[in-house]
Amino acid sequence: MKHSLIAYLILTLFFFGCKEEVLPKPKAMLRLDYPKATYKEVNEDCDYAFEINELSTVKENKDCSLVLDYPMMKGSIFLTYKKVDGNIRELLIDAQKLTYEHVVKADGIAPKEYINTDAKVYGMFYEVSGNAASQSQFYVTDSTDHFVTGSLYFYAKPNFDSILPAAAYLQNDIRRIMETLRWKN
Repeated sequence: MKHSLIAYLILTLFFFGCKEEVLPKPKAMLRLDYPKATYKEVNEDCDYAFEINELSTVKENKDCSLVLDYPMMKGSIFLTYKKVDGNIRELLIDAQKLTYEHVVKADGIAPKEYINTDAKVYGMFYEVSGNAASQSQFYVTDSTDHFVTGSLYFYAKPNFDSILPAAAYLQNDIRRIMETLRWKN
């Protein structure tokens, strides 16, 4: 009886122990696809106009500062308008200082100059990589009357790998803003 009990236990272990080999799942990356951008002109009661992605909603603040909200991506582009009144140097220093405050958390900041002499729009686009609070900063000016700064922020703790697809998509929208911006006066 003792031998039959042992044989029964071995047979039971053998029967239940023979399962498929467990393999780890392969690594996968989250794929975020966003719709192709379509643009429309924003023509608020401000001294400047430009095109925005139809996915965004515009919220106007005081002094022609705007927030372009992208609820689908949980992010916003903040635009600030200032009149140039002999203070172009200070405005440029402030815009550059704001960008380089992110250097503490950023892995890198890549500046790209923008010049459109026909529209009198001159500026700089900064692509910020790493876990910085803002993934993009920019400014544009006509050097005599108008100055606009912009910043891209997400409603989440910065994790560059996670927000990279959305940041790249919105950086294209920022470039479109810079390319289509025109001064009204």
